[in-house]
Amino acid sequence: MLASSAIGQSAAGEGSSSDNIATPFSSTTHAQLRVTYIRPTEKLKIRNYLFDAFGPYPIAGAAILGAVNQAHNTPPEWGQGFNAYGERAGSHFGIALATTTTRYALAEAFREDTIYYRCECKGILRRIGHAAISTVTARRGKDGHRRLSFPALIAPYAGTMTAVYGWYPGRYDAKDGLRMGNYALLAFMAGNIAREFIYGGPHTLFSQLDLPGSPGAEATESRSNH
Repeated sequence: MLASSAIGQSAAGEGSSSDNIATPFSSTTHAQLRVTYIRPTEKLKIRNYLFDAFGPYPIAGAAILGAVNQAHNTPPEWGQGFNAYGERAGSHFGIALATTTTRYALAEAFREDTIYYRCECKGILRRIGHAAISTVTARRGKDGHRRLSFPALIAPYAGTMTAVYGWYPGRYDAKDGLRMGNYALLAFMAGNIAREFIYGGPHTLFSQLDLPGSPGAEATESRSNH
């Protein structure tokens, strides 16, 4: 009865909650874990932007994609050798930086929360699906409901178009930018999957927290003894 009363009062007082998890701790004690979405502060947004722009994921991605392009000699105008590899890796890092900057800037204009939130679900397929959906969606409003995100969709193509008209050889045009943008979107999805299973993001790096839905969520526990 106490647990039911506490849940009812919480639901009435807090409004809608993004996710709920109930976890049994023992045969006589049960814990209700409610994760209530809280909009991230501007300081936290900047911290996450710095992580997404200069953290381990864009650096590792640029190194790997640079090696792949080196093996395929793409673009051939850049040749081979260590300097050519550095140019290719630097190009991919520049694309990632332009993509991330565009995504965060447009998200701010559209009042969207572009931070990645790990899934509160269980199961490999469900978590992969969550990471994939998070690639093209963002949280909006005070309750953090998820919607299709224009910034998330446009940002990968903004990054590749910047490369095509910024430092790629002159024979590359808008069609190449769109084609590369498709690959960039897939790479972004792969990055989200890595976040989901390997590393929780800047809240783990800076705050040593690993709560589902962090960093824009607050978890509270309500326990009742029977």
